[in-house]
Amino acid sequence: MIDRVRDAFFALDTDFRFTYLNEEAEALLERSREHLIGRVMWDEFPETVETQFPDGFYRAMDEQVAVAFEVYHTPLETWFEVRAWPAEGGLSVHMRDVTDRKARETKLARNSAVVEAIQDGVVTLDDDNRILSINTTLGEALDVDAEAVRGDHVEALLAAGSVSPEDTLRVGRALSDVDVGNTSFRTLELPYTDASGVERVADIRVVPIDHESANIAVVARDITDQREYERVITSLHEVTRWLVQSNDPSEICAIAVHAGSDLLGLPISGIWLLDDEHGYLEPIAGTAGAHDEFGGLPRFRPGEGLVWDVFESGEIEHFENVHTHEGVYNPETPIRSEIIAPVGTHGVLITGSKRVDDFTETDMDLVSTLVENTGAALDRAIREQALEERTDQLERKTDHLEAVAAVLSRDLKGQLQTVAAALEDEQAGGSGPAVGSDEEETDAATGAWEFPLAEDTVRTTLDRAERLVDDVREFARTAISVGSRTRLDLEAAIEAAITASSLERPAVVVEADATLRADPDRFQTLLQTVFDDAARRSDSAVTIQIGLLGLEKPGADTRGFFLMDDADEIPPTKRDRVTEIRPERGADGRPDSGLGLPLARAIAEAHDWTLEVTGGQHGGTRIEIRDVTTLERH
Repeated sequence: MIDRVRDAFFALDTDFRFTYLNEEAEALLERSREHLIGRVMWDEFPETVETQFPDGFYRAMDEQVAVAFEVYHTPLETWFEVRAWPAEGGLSVHMRDVTDRKARETKLARNSAVVEAIQDGVVTLDDDNRILSINTTLGEALDVDAEAVRGDHVEALLAAGSVSPEDTLRVGRALSDVDVGNTSFRTLELPYTDASGVERVADIRVVPIDHESANIAVVARDITDQREYERVITSLHEVTRWLVQSNDPSEICAIAVHAGSDLLGLPISGIWLLDDEHGYLEPIAGTAGAHDEFGGLPRFRPGEGLVWDVFESGEIEHFENVHTHEGVYNPETPIRSEIIAPVGTHGVLITGSKRVDDFTETDMDLVSTLVENTGAALDRAIREQALEERTDQLERKTDHLEAVAAVLSRDLKGQLQTVAAALEDEQAGGSGPAVGSDEEETDAATGAWEFPLAEDTVRTTLDRAERLVDDVREFARTAISVGSRTRLDLEAAIEAAITASSLERPAVVVEADATLRADPDRFQTLLQTVFDDAARRSDSAVTIQIGLLGLEKPGADTRGFFLMDDADEIPPTKRDRVTEIRPERGADGRPDSGLGLPLARAIAEAHDWTLEVTGGQHGGTRIEIRDVTTLERH
C-alpha cells in the first residue's frame, strides 16, 4: 500500500539508517531500495547536513513530536514539504513536491501591490491624460461605464464625482509633475460625491507606469471611514475634556450618552451606575431615542439580564442578536444587536439597535474609548466628592466640637459649683447661705435653713453631669459619620429605645411597621434622644404616635417617618433653634437637658437624613425624619 503512495516515503531507525523506501523515494533519491537499506542518511546524502533535515529529524527523534518544514533541493531545483513523525524504532518521513505551489506564492507576493490596488479605484492614462482603462471598483463608485469613458479626458471622471474646480486643478498639477518627471509620485486627498450622492473622501496616488500606451496610473482609495474615525476620535478627546471638568456623576453620564448619540451614531443608549447601598444598577442618563423606545430605562437587579454578566466580567461584549442568548432581560424587546460596556467598576453603558449585527469593530473600539474616558472622569469626580465631603466633615466637626466644648464647660461648671456650694454649707454647720444669694432657701413654717440639695440630691446632680458627658461622647462619635448600616425593624428599634429612655409608662402607637437600613446603635440613640426630650417636656405619662411618610407614592424622595407626642409643645419661635447647640443657654435651653435634640439631628444628618421639628395636630410636638430612602413597608 505504501508503495502506491505518489509522494516519497521512507523510514529511518534511531541511528538514522534507512529501513524502508517506497518507489517514489527511490526515484527522488536516485538510489535503489537495496542500496540504501541499512545505510546512514547523512553518509549517503552529505549535502542534507546543511539543510533543515538534521534539526527537524533530531527534534522529532529526541522530543518524540511530529515536525514539518519546507526545504529546497538544489540539485533537483525542487521545493519539498517534509513531514516526519516518531514511529516504532525510528522515524517515518513523508516528502511532497511543492515547487508549483511555491512558484504561485512567489508570484502572488510579487503582485501583492497590484492585488491590493484592485480593491481600490484604478485608472490608466496616456500621454494626453486620456482614459485607457478603469477598473470595476472605480466604475461602480462613480456609476460610469468603462467602455463609455475610454478615450475621454480624465476630467470626465472628475466631473462624474462632482469634484470642485479647485480640486480638479490640483489633480492636473499632480499628473503634470509625474508626467514630466518632476517626481516619482504624487498623493493628495480628494473630496468627491459617489454614485449614491454621498460626499466622500479619496486618497489619490499618481504613479508613472510603462505598459504599452499607458504612462500614468491613478489609484484612488476611499478613506471616508478613516477620516470619520479620526474626526470622532478628535471629538472624543474634546468630550473627555468636558468629562473631566465635571464633578457631578450624573452630568458626566449625560455627557457620555449624548456624545455616543451625536458623535458615534448610537441613538439608543444609556448609562447605569451601581447603587452601593441597594446593590442594583440604577439608570442615570439615557438618550432621547432610548426614552422614546422604552418610555423609561429599567433598573437592573443582581442577576437580571445580560447586563449583570457583562458588568461582573468587566469586559465589553457585542451581542449580534440578543434574542439568541439565554437570560435576556426582556424577551419582547425590539432591540436585536447590543453593545454592553462596563464603565470601570461604576456601572455599564448599553447601546442597542433594532437590526441584527448592526455594530462593527470600529463601533466597539469607539465605545470602549468612550467608557474608558467616562470611567476615568467618574473616578476623578468621586475622589473630588470624597475630598469635599471630608473637608466639610472636618469643618463641621470643628464647629460641633467648639459648641460642645462651650456647653460642656458651662453645664459641668454649673453642676459642680452647685455641689461645691452645698458641701461648703454643710461644713459650715448649717450657718446658711448669705442673704440674697441664689442658694438661699427657708422653710415657710419654721424659717429654718434647709440643705439646698435635699430634694435634688447630689447624686441626681452628678447623674445629670454624667448624662451630659455621655451625650457629648455620643455626639462626638456619631455627629460626623456612622458605622455599618444593616436592615432594621422599625418597631423593634422603637421598643428598644423606649426601654432605654426616661419615659415612664409611655403609650406608643405605631401606625405601620417598616424596615430601613441604619447603624443600629446610632439609630437607637436617635430615637432614645427624641423620647427623652418628650419626657422632659411633660410632668405626666406621654403618648407618642409614630407613622410613615412618603410611602404612598412609590419612588418618593421624601419617604421617612414621624414621632408625634402630646407633651408640652415646643413653641414655633424655638423650633428652628431647638436642634442647634447654643452655648449661651445649653442644648435646648434647660440646664439639665444634656445635648438633647441637637444630638438626634446630628445622627440623622450622619445618615444623610433630615430632621425637622413641627407642631402636633392637637398640641405637642411632631418630629419628622425624612430622606430615608431605604425605608420599606413590611
